[in-house]
Amino acid sequence: MKLFDTIENIISTLNVETITKERKATLQPLIDYIKTKSDTQQTIRINFICTHNSRRSHLSQIWAQTMAAHFDIKNVFCYSGGTEATALFPVVAETLKNSGFEINTISKGDNPVYSIKYTENEHPIIGFSKKLDDSFNPKSEFAAIMTCSQADGGCPFIAGAEKRIPITFEDPKAFDNTPQQIEKYNERSLQIATELFYVFSLINIKNGNI
Repeated sequence: MKLFDTIENIISTLNVETITKERKATLQPLIDYIKTKSDTQQTIRINFICTHNSRRSHLSQIWAQTMAAHFDIKNVFCYSGGTEATALFPVVAETLKNSGFEINTISKGDNPVYSIKYTENEHPIIGFSKKLDDSFNPKSEFAAIMTCSQADGGCPFIAGAEKRIPITFEDPKAFDNTPQQIEKYNERSLQIATELFYVFSLINIKNGNI
């Protein structure tokens, strides 16, 4: 699938050699989950969960859906949620826009809803902050990926999840309203993109698709 040019260019610069052996071990359960589903031609549902569903969980959801398209992994549906709903942080939308995603605001207000496209013809990702059990998200047969340690510790049980996998990221919120804000959000976005590139690159490897 042809992604937007800027996204394709960014993907071409990602270096999986930057991922440590320890981090690869952290990512392996997600690889195993996706691979098992893919090999048996089952639908792959992944819900990325953080406390506020405002930063890391959205970046993870969007890059995961994009990487599935990039590697032509079929029947992948990515979601995100939080232990509470707040709003998708505007700098996240800005970071994604700078990375080549086409972003339009569907509705404004305290919790805006965004249309996020990575290619011309696929359905856009709908981005907004929601609780993990929101009706927008799957109720069963999904993997719950805990993207922050606070949500991982605060949610000992995720109803309906087939698999619960902690893959936590440092929160770029620490750099809000500092001169480093844009740089650090982009840095976190690229880390997430690199790790999810690595994950999806291994799904069809035995078939020579990479």
